[in-house]
Amino acid sequence: MKNKDEKLVRFISISESHQAFGLPKPQHPLISLVHFDDSNPFNTDMAPIYDVLNFYKITFITQNRGRLKYGRDYYDFNEGSMLFLAPHQLVGSTDYNSKTHAYILLIHPDFLMGHPLAQKIKQYGYFAYSVNEALHLSDQERDIIQSVYNIMERELNSRVDEFSQEVIIAQIDLLLSYVNRFYKRQFITRKAVNNDVLEKIASILDHYFDSGQSLRAGVPTVQFLAEQLHISPGYLSDMLRSLIGQNARQYIHLKLVEKAKEKLSSSTLSVSEIAYALGFEHAQSFSKLFKQKTKATPLEFRERYN
Repeated sequence: MKNKDEKLVRFISISESHQAFGLPKPQHPLISLVHFDDSNPFNTDMAPIYDVLNFYKITFITQNRGRLKYGRDYYDFNEGSMLFLAPHQLVGSTDYNSKTHAYILLIHPDFLMGHPLAQKIKQYGYFAYSVNEALHLSDQERDIIQSVYNIMERELNSRVDEFSQEVIIAQIDLLLSYVNRFYKRQFITRKAVNNDVLEKIASILDHYFDSGQSLRAGVPTVQFLAEQLHISPGYLSDMLRSLIGQNARQYIHLKLVEKAKEKLSSSTLSVSEIAYALGFEHAQSFSKLFKQKTKATPLEFRERYN
């Protein structure tokens, strides 16, 4: 049950968001860049516990001492951390302390309308990452991101002309491209940790098939794996892609085929029985996947093996 003091708010416009947090009206109705620092502290008393935004939100923390509250939980964000939220996601408000400095960029999808970035931004998986999967920048990366924010801040605070939107969209595009590169770097620098996750994934799937859970619950999903690992589906797929060149769905299919090969080579179960044991509702779907991955039907594989 939600605490009586908690407030769930949907912000349709950026102006509504500014008003709710006691901020001046944004200079542009479809984009806003707010810089919180000692001279402009975040008003935590006015922040809802959970909110839904109809626009993109990109947070860049430049200074932090202590923990930040996000929703019901607290997280230790380093200086130079970034968080990304897409429209219509249920999010928790961030409780900044007086020592926290941050830039918050709000972008309404209508601001990008008619530009290639309107579709491109939807392809960046990090907008679906969980808060505990934030991007943690190196000093050099932080300087690069800071320079882009500085350009946007100057542009938004200067006189608006016919080139303003083009310049700002170009900077947003540059920012997101850098973030995409830096996330790839984060996967590499955390490779040892991610390899441990890969071992856990293999163990989870082995148990899923060997325990008969697949027979009861069907083919394992990416969402199931992500929940077992306490990470978001998007982060899981991007992490696996950086490690083994396959996303989470492709890795599940790889394990399915491995298990199928074991059963085809070591048992007398029919193809239909193997398909159902692995969680397939229809044997035809299993045979199609098997042939796609091995270039042979299940029966052809069994005959070759024997």
